[in-house]
Amino acid sequence: MKAAQDPEERIESLRASAAQLEDHIGQVFLGQSEAVELIVLGVLSGGHLLLEGVPGLGKTTLVRAVASAMQLDFRRIQFTPDLLPADFIGSRILDEDSSGHVSFRFEKGPLFANVILADEINRATPRTQSALLEAMQEGQVTVAHTSLDLGKPFHVFATQNPIEMEGTYPLPEAQLDRFMAKIELSPPSQSDLERILSETTGSLKAEPEPCLEKSDLIQLCELVRDVPVSKEMVSLAARLVRATAPSSKLAPERVRQFVRHGASPRGGQSLLLMSKARALLEGRLHVTADDLAALAAPTLRHRIVFGFEGEASGIHPDELILDAWNIVSGG
Repeated sequence: MKAAQDPEERIESLRASAAQLEDHIGQVFLGQSEAVELIVLGVLSGGHLLLEGVPGLGKTTLVRAVASAMQLDFRRIQFTPDLLPADFIGSRILDEDSSGHVSFRFEKGPLFANVILADEINRATPRTQSALLEAMQEGQVTVAHTSLDLGKPFHVFATQNPIEMEGTYPLPEAQLDRFMAKIELSPPSQSDLERILSETTGSLKAEPEPCLEKSDLIQLCELVRDVPVSKEMVSLAARLVRATAPSSKLAPERVRQFVRHGASPRGGQSLLLMSKARALLEGRLHVTADDLAALAAPTLRHRIVFGFEGEASGIHPDELILDAWNIVSGG
C-alpha cells in the first residue's frame, strides 16, 4: 500500500486494507464477526489483546489467521506451571570456537516474533507472567544487563479459560492493564455452528492470500494516531474512566457498592485509540460518542477490580460500565 498525500485517499486506502484484513480473518475464523472486528481495531491501534473463551472456540486459529493476513512472524507459547522466563525469552549459551576461545552468545527464544500467542497465560506462575510484562510495555527484554529490542510490529495475544480455575494463577492487575482490550468469545449460534461443522470437516481449503505487509501495518498504526479527537470527546472518555472508580462523585450506585478499583488512565488511552481506529474504518476523520460507547466495555471490562460484594454478586463488569456510561453521557 502506497502512502497517499491526500487525507481522503489515505482513509479510503485504509478502509480497503482493513476490509480485506477482516475478510481474510473471517474466512478462517467462522462465526465471530464482532470478535474479528475488535481484533482488527486492536491491531491497528498497536495494542495487545486478551482473549477469553472456553476450549474449542478456535482462539489459536484466530491468532494464526491474523499473523497470516499480514505476513507477520508467528510464535505460539504454551504457558504451563513449569514454564520459565528463559524458555520464551531465550538464554545465553557458552560457545567455544576452533581456536579454543570461549564466549557467550544469546540464543533468542520464541518471544522474538511479530505476533505472539501466549496460550493459557493464567496457568503460568507470577514469575513467568512478570517476565512478559516488560516485553508488552517496553517492546524489549533485558538479558544479563543488556536490553534487546523486540522490533515492530509486536503484538501479544493472550488466551485464558474462564472455567478452568484449579491450577491457575489469576493475572495481576498491573499485567491486565497492559492489554488494550479483553475480547470475550461466546459459543457460536446454531447457524454459525452448522457452517463451522460443514466447512471444517470436508476437503481442506487453501489458505487465503495475505492482504497486508509488515510495512503496511506500521503505516496504518501511525495513521490511526493521526486521527483528531475533539476536547468534548476527550472529556467524555475521561469522565467515563473516572465514573468506574467508587471514590468518584460520578460513580453510579452499583459501582460504589461493588467495585474496589476502577479503570486506570491507560484504559482511557486504549478507549480513545481503538475509537480512532473505528472512526477511520467507517470513513470519518473524527471520533464520536458512538465510537466510545461501542468500545467502552472491551477496553475497560478487565480493568474493573471487584470488592467482596461484587465478587459474590456475580455481576458482569459490562453492566457497571453501562451504568457509568449512562451517567456521563446522559443516556
